[in-house]
Amino acid sequence: MTPAELMAAARAVLGDPSSVASGGWPRMVALLTRQALEQAISEFWATGPGTAGLRRCTRRTQFACLPFYLHPSTAREAEYVWAALSEACHYHAYELAPTAGELTGWLDATARLIESMRAGETKQG
Repeated sequence: MTPAELMAAARAVLGDPSSVASGGWPRMVALLTRQALEQAISEFWATGPGTAGLRRCTRRTQFACLPFYLHPSTAREAEYVWAALSEACHYHAYELAPTAGELTGWLDATARLIESMRAGETKQG
């Protein structure tokens, strides 16, 4: 699936949580959003001939390299959103699932990040 399709699926589940098994929808939204961000980052690395090899690196390594190719504030936000979504995807005893407000914020941030990567907002730009 493309990042846009993943984002649309996440927004659909967020808009109608009853379409998913009871209680599982927040983590499903977080997972779909994280997958959209990861797919967009993979596509970002694939666009440059000098960065295509980064697609095979771990996500942590990719995020460590991101400030060299994107504006530093965009790179920091991408890493923060990815970490928050990763945490939200996992069930931890005695922790609440993310709220609809948190999920909406992460969805909006992910949409902005995807647009920034597609627009080529580089460190110099």
